[in-house]
Amino acid sequence: MPEEKISNILKTLPNKPGIYQHLDKNGKILYIGKAKDLRKRVSSYFTKGHDSARIRVMVSKIADIQTIITETEFDALILENNLIKEYQPRYNINLKDDKTYPWICIKKEPFPRIFPTRNPVKDGSEYFGPYASVKVMKTVLGLIRQLYPLRTCKLNLSPEAIESGKYRVCLEYHIGNCKGPCEGLQSEEDYLKDVQSARELIKGHLTKVKQMLQEQMQIAATNLQFEEAQRLKEKFEIVDRYQAKSTVVNPGITNVDVFTVFSDAEFAYVNLLKIVDGAVLQSHTLELKKKLEESNSRILEMAIPELRQRFNSTAREIFVSHEVDLEIPDVKIHIPQRGDKRSLIELSLKNGRYFRLEKLKNIQIVDPDRHVKRLMKQMQQDLRMKVEPRHIECFDNSNIQGTNPVSACVVFKDGKPSKKDYRHFNIKTVEGPDDFASMYEAVFRRYRRLLDEDEPLPQLIVIDGGKGQLGAALNALEDLELRGKIAILGIAKRLEELYFPGDKYPLYLDKRSETLKVIQRLRDEAHRFGITHHRNRRSKGTFKSELSEIKGIGDESVKLLLRKFKSVKNIREASRENLEEVIGSKRAGIIYNHYHSDTKGK
Repeated sequence: MPEEKISNILKTLPNKPGIYQHLDKNGKILYIGKAKDLRKRVSSYFTKGHDSARIRVMVSKIADIQTIITETEFDALILENNLIKEYQPRYNINLKDDKTYPWICIKKEPFPRIFPTRNPVKDGSEYFGPYASVKVMKTVLGLIRQLYPLRTCKLNLSPEAIESGKYRVCLEYHIGNCKGPCEGLQSEEDYLKDVQSARELIKGHLTKVKQMLQEQMQIAATNLQFEEAQRLKEKFEIVDRYQAKSTVVNPGITNVDVFTVFSDAEFAYVNLLKIVDGAVLQSHTLELKKKLEESNSRILEMAIPELRQRFNSTAREIFVSHEVDLEIPDVKIHIPQRGDKRSLIELSLKNGRYFRLEKLKNIQIVDPDRHVKRLMKQMQQDLRMKVEPRHIECFDNSNIQGTNPVSACVVFKDGKPSKKDYRHFNIKTVEGPDDFASMYEAVFRRYRRLLDEDEPLPQLIVIDGGKGQLGAALNALEDLELRGKIAILGIAKRLEELYFPGDKYPLYLDKRSETLKVIQRLRDEAHRFGITHHRNRRSKGTFKSELSEIKGIGDESVKLLLRKFKSVKNIREASRENLEEVIGSKRAGIIYNHYHSDTKGK
């Protein structure tokens, strides 16, 4: 049973960065690791042999795997560090609290200094980071030194101290690295402008910095200073890769619970991120079955007390994704709108959605019937249908400059392609590139035949196109007295807009919606099927005019020649000997004489 559970988990892991936790049968964490690609990294434990006996023993004890998704591999690295310190898993290297990542500090003081530190202090100063790479941090500080002449001394530059004249400018002033605020040679207002510019650089607003480095590279290369140009290039590449901050760590956000919720037709999913001392230490998603069409706000109001009690939370501040009518003594609840706090809301939602996706993939593997039933119910709700769309048909037109117009009809049953039911239509009654008339003909012919043969009709028709194509299809249904008996919609390519008959405005589904993804698959499959048939038809016409009309040459010979020479042009230019190798002396002579006698005649 554990092997089957692990196998199903591996099939549902995402190809995204994050951290993974290996747990034993008692739920105790054995190991915490980070990954750029969770699926590849975690699967590697179970798909290859390990030289280390320690790893083999650990893998044998794994009974469950839990993950937390992050925005970047850098975030995963920071989160891994925090979780290892918190839980001290048996198979991880023992990380001590003093081995922390460095930060950049803008000190709260007159004429603020900017310097690196590994120990953020709650004194009102600003801290940016943490930095997984000291080299990146030093590069940023070096750029600041190069661009902005800020002081490095620890003098108390209060107005009184400056006015007393007790300080003298140092070497940094004389070599141009400081403007001498200690002697009053630079105003604090002018100094703070440079600090603000440096703050923007630290935050990652690097366009101007990169432009400056490019100009310096060009000057160095022009002056044949190639080593200097290479140094500047390396600095440019580091800045280009530089990430200003982590979404999973912020020293200004301490002891906070983050609650987010989203729902589908049957269930709601509430995710909790537990933030302690500025770091994410836990992620948990609670699945709740909806019974009375409860709103997301109402669901959140019920889940917050439950989760806080379950995890013994004493946080005095709560971030939520939706407005809630909930009062908890001595606890502040609000909805972040921007910045790092909003980033935590997005991270929580991402982990909740991943939990749902993992669950649905697992259901699809172990209980496909339940998956289909849930998907059909979701589509019925999203598309406001009276019945589940178990049988869907999609139409698409293909023509190039009006030649060989064709239409394709693809069929999905229970959300999956039913290729034996696909049909294509060579348009017979339309001349030129008339997309609307072609759509009318294809839809009319399709359902005229189903009616004549007493075959079952679909519950939903999807038309690849906007209002014009949808209107043509509706006219066909009306002429067949089927309008109102089959649900129909059109999907426009540009913004994935869904058009319904009689609706003034289109419907926009969430881009992550399963319903939209099924409709997109239908549309893409109809386009592929139609284009393939159209190409075959055009190719057949070309072969007929160029080769099949030569007396004595049959279709089989044409196929052999095209397989060998790839095009009619190459056949026309081939030598008699090369033709004989493919189709024999007699037929090679017919083709060779056909083309060469034409040439001589001209």
